[in-house]
Amino acid sequence: MSVVVHHRYATVDGHRLFYRETGSADLPTIVLLHGFPTSSFMFRNLIPQLAGYRVVAPDHLGFGLSDTPPVTAFDYGFDALADLTAGLLDQLGVTRYTIGVQDYGAPIGWRLALRDPEAVVAVITQNGNGYDEGFVASGWQAVWDYQRDQSPANEAALRSAFTLESIRGQYVTGVADESVVSPDTWHLDHAFISRPGNAEIQLRLFLDYVTNPPLYPALHEWLRTRQVPVLAAWGRHDPFFGPDGARAFARDSPHAEVHLFDGGHFLLESAGDEVAALIREFLAKYHPTA
Repeated sequence: MSVVVHHRYATVDGHRLFYRETGSADLPTIVLLHGFPTSSFMFRNLIPQLAGYRVVAPDHLGFGLSDTPPVTAFDYGFDALADLTAGLLDQLGVTRYTIGVQDYGAPIGWRLALRDPEAVVAVITQNGNGYDEGFVASGWQAVWDYQRDQSPANEAALRSAFTLESIRGQYVTGVADESVVSPDTWHLDHAFISRPGNAEIQLRLFLDYVTNPPLYPALHEWLRTRQVPVLAAWGRHDPFFGPDGARAFARDSPHAEVHLFDGGHFLLESAGDEVAALIREFLAKYHPTA
């Protein structure tokens, strides 16, 4: 089945958000939420493989092709990004959906689910963390140091994450054959993050990440009480979110399916077809098309 992907903009609370969309409003909906430092571009190959669904994949404010107001004009944080995402979904008439989350997309998705517990019918997480044991300490130490003390030295250590080589490392670390990962990915991310003022946006979000782990107990309670099905497709060599974070979903979701791949943080780049097949099987069980 041929899938036409539309590339659109919407204005939410005065901010212009870019999003990719396919499928009609009468189809079951999947909302795909990207992570740092990328954009909805990370789902470019997945979306056409989800024929029969309406798919909405926005760029968060400060990322990709969405507006990037400076930190002096917008108070960046995960609550604020969730507010904008909720506003976009409201404009599009999306009231019931499966969320697909990766990295930063997870804390945004968890907020959406906790604010409207009946709206999210299933969760697909590709290295989108929801448990303390998911954190790989060596990958997070610089962020934790900065959260504790915003000294020039700690800030400089975090700014190293914005270099081309560091972003490349996010894509190829843990991938057996680096040649299968397109260099377009890290070059595009680096171009976006190198725009004037964007580093300050990312530093603000690093600082605000401290608000996310306190939400985990409420997330776990939501999974248990609503018996939310979860598909965790995880790159086991992710330097930031380890496989224990994937396995932990089975504690709280009675319908958890956990699949660990020989891959890294951006698993869709190296095992996209395999992950897409799992997603289609999962959706057929828990959020089927007509």
